Amino acid sequence: MSKAHRGTGVRELVKSGRGACPVCKRTGVKVLYENEVNEKKIMVCKECNKAIAHGNKQEALAAV
Repeated sequence: MSKAHRGTGVRELVKSGRGACPVCKRTGVKVLYENEVNEKKIMVCKECNKAIAHGNKQEALAAV
């Protein structure tokens, strides 16, 4: 089977969705997951998105 369409959604984003995560401060990771903090939408990495969903990293989110 062909895998020609894999990743086509992120190719349209600036730098293919890569940047610095505002929560963990890592650079060069894909920041594709949208979360709302203080009525402001931020884009976070996959690991931080999972941690936020489980209730972790609340102190890091307060600093954002």
